[in-house]
Amino acid sequence: MKNIAFIINPIAGSINKHKLPRQIEKELDHTHWLENIVFTEYAGHATLLAGQYAKMGFDAVVAVGGDGTVNEVLQGVRDTETALGVIPTGSGNGFARHIGMSMRISKAIEQINRGEAVKADYGLVNDRPFLCTCGIGFDALIANHFAGSNSRGMKTYMRNILRDLFSYQPETYIIRGKDIELNPQAFLVTFANSNQWGNDAFIAPQASIQDGKMDIAILSKFPLILAPSLAFKLFTKNIEHDMFMNTVQTAEVTVTREKEGPLHIDGEPMMMPRDLHIRIIEDGLRILVEKHL
Repeated sequence: MKNIAFIINPIAGSINKHKLPRQIEKELDHTHWLENIVFTEYAGHATLLAGQYAKMGFDAVVAVGGDGTVNEVLQGVRDTETALGVIPTGSGNGFARHIGMSMRISKAIEQINRGEAVKADYGLVNDRPFLCTCGIGFDALIANHFAGSNSRGMKTYMRNILRDLFSYQPETYIIRGKDIELNPQAFLVTFANSNQWGNDAFIAPQASIQDGKMDIAILSKFPLILAPSLAFKLFTKNIEHDMFMNTVQTAEVTVTREKEGPLHIDGEPMMMPRDLHIRIIEDGLRILVEKHL
């Protein structure tokens, strides 16, 4: 690994980041050529910067932020030889947790020092890229509320969940793919390239970013009295064994829902049409990891 750039999102998570450039310069292995450490200035800026670094032939671009920042860098480096790395400073950090990056900045820099570039998959939903998960239903609603919150972290997630849990009405979906024909009334549907939403909430414990497939996790309508049990299984990697959860694996599906509505991509909410086309791009990305996954 020679030339490497760092893109810092100053508003991701809750920690102050003005000292990060000096820390990176101090702790990065000097066998690297540290060309740039830059702060983003607006939504989408990381994509523009990452794309420029990829065109310049950089070996790696490291996203310093959360999954939203990682997604922006993904958009700039996908389908190139430039690897995507991460120093997690966001709220959920699902991608960083999936590939085994430390939540401690100094340790994460050490891992980058020992890092190597390996091939990985990413997903597309109506041609918008995602790296961890995209989802419809209750988790998209919560992502939408979380984006509008003034605070971050697990407490904010839980507050939003408890506010909407008792009033949310499941929707009916048509999901079609190779050897798949499903018509569930679902509380949520998550299309997982990696194994979690973030914060070690494992919605698809067996999902891999190197198998050319997505795990589709479908949570059916359930008695609300079972919510604590489902939450426990979610954080202990056992949600797939719950009677209300159905998980199927495929590389490509189309989804028809009752109407257009919210969808989240790596935790970032947006409005999307009624019909969705979701697929995995196998080996379309290079990622920087401490060792082979």
